[in-house]
Amino acid sequence: MKLATFQTTDKRERVGLVTDEGLVEITDIAPDMIALIADWPSLKAKVAARAREDVAHYRLKDVHLLAPVPRPQKVMAIGLNYADHIAESGAQTPERQIWFGKLGNAINGPYDPIHIPKASDKIDWEAEMVFVIGKRCRHVAKENAADVIFGYACGNDISVRDWQFHTPQWLVGKSFDTHAPIGPWIVTADEIGDPHTLGIRCLVNGETRQNSNTKHLVFNCFDQIAYLSQAMTLMPGDMVFTGTPGGVGQSMKPPQFLKAGDTVRIEIDKIGAIEAKMVAED
Repeated sequence: MKLATFQTTDKRERVGLVTDEGLVEITDIAPDMIALIADWPSLKAKVAARAREDVAHYRLKDVHLLAPVPRPQKVMAIGLNYADHIAESGAQTPERQIWFGKLGNAINGPYDPIHIPKASDKIDWEAEMVFVIGKRCRHVAKENAADVIFGYACGNDISVRDWQFHTPQWLVGKSFDTHAPIGPWIVTADEIGDPHTLGIRCLVNGETRQNSNTKHLVFNCFDQIAYLSQAMTLMPGDMVFTGTPGGVGQSMKPPQFLKAGDTVRIEIDKIGAIEAKMVAED
């Protein structure tokens, strides 16, 4: 299933099931996406029944899609996790997973404008598959990790490159406002199957900049859960950026960065696409 958070003209957040015809609202089944995820074992059948019984309440073009989880408790992101990105960065393949956070203020809708901030013009794209945690868990073995993933979405780990390297800690340079667009919806894990066989692409103004496959992850999704869950309790709705392939702007010769007016698009097989216009911060 494809599950979305959206607004209509009254600006109230709603939860919907995406069908071929549009959106079937299911806010009466669960008031928000985290509640839906947390109670999914008992609610899945109701959602499936609603899909069979109801015609679409809204056309996708008539609603404002928000990030599927507008306020996750945690947004974690792994660095240097595709071999081609490691090579273009001039780095060594990490022996351990390299983690940083993206703060909640960075969360952005799948088609909402992304800021070129006043503080920098070194704004880079990073196409990433994002997975969403489905249940409260700790100390998850790799062989059981698939059981705690609710679903998958597209993400763009927008990076302010000069600020990223002001210090060894990347958090600030990765957490500017609007710099974590996610969506356009969550595709449930049962619909994706193996998440490590998906084509992933980034296009800037229609030109392909990144083109890879999730099979090239150094530490795959299950490795990531096994590692993170040793340190922290993962909660329903937590979102994890799984790494970006080669082709980022910083590594181009000469480096190229996003500017106001550019359009950046992220596509992942079986999931969909997010696309945004870059705008100067007001």
